Amino acid sequence: MTELLTNLKVNSDELPKKVLVCGDPARAKKIASLLDDSMLLAKNREYHSYKGSWQGVELAIVSHGVGSPGAAVCFEELAKGGAKTIIRIGTAGSYQAEIQPGHIVLSTAAVRRDGLTSQLVPEGFPAVADRQVVKSLADAANERNQPIHEGITLTLDVFYTGIIEFPHELYKKAGVLAVEMENSALFTIGAIRGVNTGAILAIDGYADADLRNDYNPHTDLVSEAIEQEAFIALDAIIHT
Repeated sequence: MTELLTNLKVNSDELPKKVLVCGDPARAKKIASLLDDSMLLAKNREYHSYKGSWQGVELAIVSHGVGSPGAAVCFEELAKGGAKTIIRIGTAGSYQAEIQPGHIVLSTAAVRRDGLTSQLVPEGFPAVADRQVVKSLADAANERNQPIHEGITLTLDVFYTGIIEFPHELYKKAGVLAVEMENSALFTIGAIRGVNTGAILAIDGYADADLRNDYNPHTDLVSEAIEQEAFIALDAIIHT
């Protein structure tokens, strides 16, 4: 039965089973332009939805905005609309010196330091990417001769620090690769809603940089990494 998804404003029967998501609506539009027969499905708030095909496989591109609560609305409605695979194309701040701006990280799991998932699942519930999606992303990167770093990432809600210090040093020592703001929501919702999920991230700076003065994600190096991760995700999702 057709259902209008409340916030995405997309009819469920128009939604493909395979979906790529990203935070920025402008990035969603750009990725959608790579598809054959690309068309806009709907725009509402930060949620801009497109569909088309890649190598003959139908898929959707949907933006989810910044932060886990708003992104979770998107992920929940995609699951409700029948999506079976969701891959996030994102950006992140590096925790490790060898993972530099312009590099790409494949997230295998996320540390749940967001506020959203603790209201969905019990403490200790892991936020883990689907192993087949991870393999498909790794294979796609290999096919494109694109080096990647693979491992655990951290999800936080806060971007600019306040009185409480960021836990950066703790997670650096634990070997976490990078920090971002939505992966744990995606992986957790995927687990409890029966959706296969994954995430690939372009590194746009170092997490412990002074975000007010030293952070510049708008470089050619970062733009190229975002473009490359988009192609990797497109190649990967058609095999999931």
